[in-house]
Amino acid sequence: MLNIPRIVIAGTQSGVGKTSFSLGLIRALVRKGIKVAPFKVGPDFLDPTYLRLAAGRQCHNLDGWMMGRDYVGTLFSQAAAGADVAVVEGVMGMFDGMAPGSLEGSTAQVAATLQAPVILVVDAGGMAGSLAAMALGYARFHNDVKVAGVIANKVGSLSHATLLKAALEIPGAPPLLGGIVRGSFPELKSRHLGLVTATQREDVEEKLDMLADTVEKAVDLEAVMSMARQTSPMAEKISAEKAPIPFRARLGVAWDSAFHFYYPDNLKALEDAGLELVRFSPLSDRRLPERLDAIYYGGGYPEQYAGELAENKTMLEAARSFLASGRPVYAECGGLIYLSRGVEDGDGKKWPLVGKLAAWTRMLGRFRALGYVEARLTRQSLFGAEGDRLRGHRFHYSELTEDPAAKPEWSQAYELVRPRNGEKSQEGYQHGRTLASYAHIHFASAPGAAAKFAEQIMEVKTG
Repeated sequence: MLNIPRIVIAGTQSGVGKTSFSLGLIRALVRKGIKVAPFKVGPDFLDPTYLRLAAGRQCHNLDGWMMGRDYVGTLFSQAAAGADVAVVEGVMGMFDGMAPGSLEGSTAQVAATLQAPVILVVDAGGMAGSLAAMALGYARFHNDVKVAGVIANKVGSLSHATLLKAALEIPGAPPLLGGIVRGSFPELKSRHLGLVTATQREDVEEKLDMLADTVEKAVDLEAVMSMARQTSPMAEKISAEKAPIPFRARLGVAWDSAFHFYYPDNLKALEDAGLELVRFSPLSDRRLPERLDAIYYGGGYPEQYAGELAENKTMLEAARSFLASGRPVYAECGGLIYLSRGVEDGDGKKWPLVGKLAAWTRMLGRFRALGYVEARLTRQSLFGAEGDRLRGHRFHYSELTEDPAAKPEWSQAYELVRPRNGEKSQEGYQHGRTLASYAHIHFASAPGAAAKFAEQIMEVKTG
């Protein structure tokens, strides 16, 4: 039985300060010599870059809809092993998930799965007794979720925090763990709906220490740790031992400031399938690593580095030659942009890129797609056969200027279905063993998907 101390940081809604509090809490604990395992609820790639730096340890996503509850519990057990405490940052509002009345896809679902107490972060500006009504409502809303304490963010003064503490001293209400005066947290710059990735900030360590300073002054850290320890042991799922798959092939993984949106457990699944992952940089490397059998171009912000990517002509030519060889290439979101003809920015300036996809990608002023999707395979693909299903999400601010599948050599391998409204679209652009899509797929949604990808690689390598 696993009984690592654990706590979930939830918010009443987006924008209340749960990310700032989570980062400050983690860094404050680490400065006290406490080993923290960080986690992030939902599909987000941005917050985890900060959580990883704050903890000095890899951050993993926990997503009940994409992964399934059993996988969430198993991944948590594996990733939290050896830590003194696990801190899980939530997503959106605590009970915001796939549909009203359902916990699926919500922070609350993960808290229930992990049997973890919740600290609720509230924007308490202008509040007094109403804070007690709000906290009681969240605490009593669902029997499987325990709200153990409250952080009042954006309070007007220390005396205001004292008033809020007294308001919560009523039967059944969770206690106030701290009141953070408005303006105490340093500003974290944002891009789109999330933070600027930590790799794009020069002052990230300074900001993390400033967040920790604020939390240490305003929050009872001993009370937080005490709550984290008040957990029941989690039953560990024991699966039959499988013989390790020996090395079979080399998979190039694009990894630099432009491409680094990957789920760590997706990469591990590929390694478990017998693939050696070889990182390379489309930005700074002049050629691909030697003896690659396939390439994975993940997501990121290639549009922010379009000029540098376009200037690296030897790497672009190496990518074209590799694609022409017929070896498998998988590109998602930012990777799709890289394989397109190029990027057209908001001013109409064009930056030519690989040119495999017969379309430009045009940047827009607002997001083009946002939310979960289920990819139903309409033909044999890199990750399975016709009829197989995978889950993932889309979040992008660009669009293709043309439909690549209008070219006879290309086809659409996915029918993307939005679970909230059933809306369908054709996507997943495929040419031979090249597959490009805006959807970020999580392999846990289709056990065996990573192994099928490895099999496709081996068919070409040994064929």
